[in-house]
Amino acid sequence: MKIKENYKVRKVAGENLIIGQGVSHSDMTKIISLNSTALFLWEQLNGKEFTLDEASALLVEKFGIGKEQACADVKSWTDQMVAEGVME
Repeated sequence: MKIKENYKVRKVAGENLIIGQGVSHSDMTKIISLNSTALFLWEQLNGKEFTLDEASALLVEKFGIGKEQACADVKSWTDQMVAEGVME
């Protein structure tokens, strides 16, 4: 998996928002906000190819949660990012 290069996270009014860069992403009617865990994953994985297991290991290490919970959380996050076209 990989986060597409034309998306950036910007802090706007205290929220971490995913912003599409370029003319094709000028429609601001859809806003994607990241909570602190999603922002952590974004910061660790942006610009890299990664697997679900690699992303899950980051959550286990950072938050001390179980591998099963980390896998479920990462799967949910990546499914949402793929559905929104932010990740491939």
